[in-house]
Amino acid sequence: MPAFLESIGYNGWVLTALLVIPVMGALLLWAHSFTVKEATGAALERAERTARLLTLAVLTLEFVVSVGLWWSLDVSSSGWQAGVDLPWIESWGARFSLGVDGLSLMMVLLTTVLMPLAVLGGWTSVSRKVHAYHILMLLLTMGMLGVFVARDLFLFYVMWEVMLIPMYFIVGIWGGERRIYASLKFFIYTMAGSLLMLVAIVYLGWQAGILEGRPNFSYDAMMAMPDLDPSVAFWLFMAFFVAFAVKVPMFPFHTWLPDAHVEAPTAGSVVLAGILLKLGTYGFLRIAIPLFPGIAMHPTVRTSIIALSVIGVIYGSLVALVQPDFKKLVAYSSVAHLGMVMLGVFAMTKESVMGAVMVMIGHGVTTGALFFLIGMMYERKHSRLIADYGGIAKVVPIFATALTVVVLSSIGVPGTNGFIGEFLVLVGSFQTAPGMTTISAIGVILAAAYMLWAVQRILYNPLDKPSNARLTDLNWREIGLLAPLLFLIVWMGVYPAPVLRRIEASTARFVEQVERRAAQQRTTMSLGGR
Repeated sequence: MPAFLESIGYNGWVLTALLVIPVMGALLLWAHSFTVKEATGAALERAERTARLLTLAVLTLEFVVSVGLWWSLDVSSSGWQAGVDLPWIESWGARFSLGVDGLSLMMVLLTTVLMPLAVLGGWTSVSRKVHAYHILMLLLTMGMLGVFVARDLFLFYVMWEVMLIPMYFIVGIWGGERRIYASLKFFIYTMAGSLLMLVAIVYLGWQAGILEGRPNFSYDAMMAMPDLDPSVAFWLFMAFFVAFAVKVPMFPFHTWLPDAHVEAPTAGSVVLAGILLKLGTYGFLRIAIPLFPGIAMHPTVRTSIIALSVIGVIYGSLVALVQPDFKKLVAYSSVAHLGMVMLGVFAMTKESVMGAVMVMIGHGVTTGALFFLIGMMYERKHSRLIADYGGIAKVVPIFATALTVVVLSSIGVPGTNGFIGEFLVLVGSFQTAPGMTTISAIGVILAAAYMLWAVQRILYNPLDKPSNARLTDLNWREIGLLAPLLFLIVWMGVYPAPVLRRIEASTARFVEQVERRAAQQRTTMSLGGR
């Protein structure tokens, strides 16, 4: 496979293609929508089916194109690969600069795996404004991939905002009863953090290009800048911290998440939990910590962020434990899981950071599967309340089996993808923050409590409601939708070595760079100008 990819010059065009393909698909859908504007009845149904099929075909092509990166990436290299660097807005110092390493590779593949499945997940539940919905899904794909492969911070910011707008409309138009409230809350929280990040990016761009007399937003140029004044660096770090902490979301910036999850359509919840939340943790790994290692690793800052992470683990778990709504339970479990990621990142050992990346990947797969299953459950009974179910394993055994496997992955049972990430985070974090790590381990126990208790009440209690006896089991579309995710859950749990090999060089370089530069800056560090 590597020889074939090299023969077609794969690394020279793949990243550009990954951004162009969904845009071209969106334009095709937009043009098709005009041809069926007056369609009604059977003609409208055919047009909507065409829109779904076209979107699925485009996103499947996107996956096929992206999967070659699995083989083309040089696992021994920690630098940028498959690079593209073209002029864009030269007077502003912004360039169309793309690249991947082991970290961004896994985020790209997570995105291209989940997006076609998300389209399948909304196949029957999205029944109005079908063309608009799928256009937004394609633009959302382009924005998320753009964030993961951008090597220019101005381009990074543009892509960050591009993916915000489609999600706002997806929640606001196709969401539940409180969709307007949820979408506005999501937009306001994210936009407030984004504006702070924009100010920081503009400042850094001018500093990086000061000798040229114009901004330079190149990531590599910013990494090569002389150290900033500690007080300036502190406030710039805080601007990035707020933007990324809202997106993670970290406690106490998390309050938009449960509303957005509960009100979003199934596919929106899958994308939100599976990919969008990873943009925050990716931002810390790619930008906030490498650009400001002295601030990020300052004992006060580092301890404060680790403490907030551990609070998120425990708080998210405790609140999930008392949720009557299964979808909201899974939403709060995301706060706990992403708290574990942040603990691993700021513990700053090779094992903890690799574990954090594995939790990011595993959470995307597992929580995506959970939201799909909740959506399938809701389509049959129009209720997400745990109390409305009970004993349905006897009626829907395929659904029950899939839910049990996914829940076991969510609580980190050995042999599933949830185990390896949490294990590495706990082992690595214990080396630098043993007390906080011990407390966070309580969250693992609480995860078992809230997840297994929910499964017991949904699947294995007495079948005491007559309406539940008439539920139908999963159909072939739903089985096909879940099969890749169940495969990944088991494969990454039993044999995680291929994934670990691809992220090892990047995470080792990240830890080494941050520790070395933080040590250099430590002697002159003063927080907030002190």
